[in-house]
Amino acid sequence: MIRLRRVYEAADPAADGVRVLVDRLWPRGLAKAEAAVDEWPKAVTPSAELRKEYHAGELPEEEFRRRYEAELGGEEAQAEVARLRALAAAGTVTLLTAVKEPEASHAAVLAEYLAAVG
Repeated sequence: MIRLRRVYEAADPAADGVRVLVDRLWPRGLAKAEAAVDEWPKAVTPSAELRKEYHAGELPEEEFRRRYEAELGGEEAQAEVARLRALAAAGTVTLLTAVKEPEASHAAVLAEYLAAVG
């Protein structure tokens, strides 16, 4: 099972399972101890260039999705994708992001990709 949550929300040990930060940058104003992050695989985060273009409004959502999925197809990312899929097969994985609407972010694209691969 794969869940999406904001990293700023308090951890829920009974429901979160493995907590995975999927942002390339550490969330502002959040101490690492408070975040309760178990994993931070930067290989599955959007590249700095892609992230900046998208947040600047230079990329339509469809183009962002296409390019991000292409990045996820890379060798290093695929190793992390496989590992995250294995974790999700064994229990709950919660993808954490600092964005205000995780369901409309790269985290949602990643969750869909993880569910669709294989």
